[in-house]
Amino acid sequence: MYTASTALLEALQEAGVSYIFANFGSDHPALIEAIAEARAHARAIPSVITCPSEMVALSCAHGYAQLTGRAQAVVVHVECGTQSLGGAVHNAARGRIPVFIFAGLSPFTQEGELPGSRNEFIQWIQDVHDQRGIVRQYMKYDNELRTGRNLKQIVHRAMQIAHSAPKGPVYVVGAREVMEEEGEQAIADPSVWQPIAPVPLPAEGVELILGELGRARRPLVVTSYIGRNPAAVDELVRLCRRLGVGVLESVPNYVNYPHDDELYQGNHWNHPFQNAALGAADVILVIDSDVPWIPTVSKPGPGAAIYSLDVDPLKQSMPLWYIGARRSFQADAGTALRQMNANLDRIALDGRAVERRRRHYAKEHRARVAQLVDRETAPDRAISPEYLTACVRRQVGPEAIVLSEGITNYPAICDHMARTRPGTLFTSGGGSLGWNGGAAIGMKLAAPDKTIVALTGDGSYMFSAPSTVHWMGRRYRTPFLQIVYNNRGWKAPKFSALAVHPHGYASRAEDIGVGFDPPPDYSVIAAAAGGAFARVIKRPEEVEEGIAQALCIVREEGRCAVLDVWLPPL
Repeated sequence: MYTASTALLEALQEAGVSYIFANFGSDHPALIEAIAEARAHARAIPSVITCPSEMVALSCAHGYAQLTGRAQAVVVHVECGTQSLGGAVHNAARGRIPVFIFAGLSPFTQEGELPGSRNEFIQWIQDVHDQRGIVRQYMKYDNELRTGRNLKQIVHRAMQIAHSAPKGPVYVVGAREVMEEEGEQAIADPSVWQPIAPVPLPAEGVELILGELGRARRPLVVTSYIGRNPAAVDELVRLCRRLGVGVLESVPNYVNYPHDDELYQGNHWNHPFQNAALGAADVILVIDSDVPWIPTVSKPGPGAAIYSLDVDPLKQSMPLWYIGARRSFQADAGTALRQMNANLDRIALDGRAVERRRRHYAKEHRARVAQLVDRETAPDRAISPEYLTACVRRQVGPEAIVLSEGITNYPAICDHMARTRPGTLFTSGGGSLGWNGGAAIGMKLAAPDKTIVALTGDGSYMFSAPSTVHWMGRRYRTPFLQIVYNNRGWKAPKFSALAVHPHGYASRAEDIGVGFDPPPDYSVIAAAAGGAFARVIKRPEEVEEGIAQALCIVREEGRCAVLDVWLPPL
């Protein structure tokens, strides 16, 4: 029996999908049958990973795509499952993550007219006017499957759009009757559905940017996610070293520049002060950044010449966005940087000026490193996030893949992990919490030989559905180390309130509704749900030994480990 559901599985296999992260419901009988039939006949289809939480399912696909660049499939149940994808949809959209999401629809017949007709009460309750509208503003593409005859073409088109810059999620739905439809085997050539080629920088842009950087006194590159393409990082390093250009990361989502390079000027998040390198720059090239600075507290100096380069330089999905750029170019960062490097020998460079810039940035770099080393000193009493992160860095090594969802500890994690290799530190790229657990599973599936370490705030840990995550970790043998930066509350809302009302009532109140004291026993949740190793750490002298013990469990026993590390309270 060859059905539209069979065609869907074939199309996903043809498109290079390795995993279907599935949360099945009453709308999926045909798909479940097609999966069972394929297994019975040993026909290759993507592996099915059962995900008791839809947000975890999409976070798994998110993490897999971040590491590999390839979209995976997520299957959810009608509009209820679509809504339960929750903030993971936002994260995939803002993080420019390719993923294929398939949801069923309530049957459109109710008297047995077609196979799959309604036979459960829930199918009336779950019937809504515009299911696709729930997520449309977050999707690069959405469509409804209406027949199996052109199903493959729709799937391959969706995947083509998902993988074309700017990348992003796609959403396809199909009713039970359609997915049960029988017919002849569907045929489609996936080779004709390739993503669009990277867009180069126009020749005038190459000449303009190289000239401006070469003549500048304090040229600076600002970036947030150029590191999603490791080859682009190599090109950026080459350009900056040749021209003596400093590099500042703004809310970085990836390793965008080696932290040990003398031109690296650090990273800026929600710090409530002016960034010195940004304020002193006279020419600024913003490459791949949605938020290069926050002008109410930190911005370029008056008269600074700003240029922007991105596959989406206008940020068309953001209603309010501008940075005062003199010129903006729509181009792929890796391609544009290769073009600039290829033309470096054609421009006249003042070698002494380049050396002056390099010496200036190297001096600032050394001063910054010295400050970071001071902050890593072992504390006498309470464990500091800087000390904790430095201990993690020393033990996991430079090759480990680190996921950061520390929120108010984003800066500490970024600074003190001090990664030097692209592809070894990630954030979600979005603003919805709970990504790290599922993403760790997705990354472990993509790179089973790598050590995966998830660093999370206590609030992010609870958002991540840890019981689901750690059940999946044991079921699918994806061990990773998860460390909870436990300050017993949501620190970010407290910081936000104090920033706007520094002397208001909230600043004097003992309880503003963001505390988790007494806290749950976070590590024991993981132990109960997935047999994870669990340990609570409250004293500085326990940190090094605790991390070593947990890493041993992950690497040698193949079990997840969760360390609940108590930091100073909220």
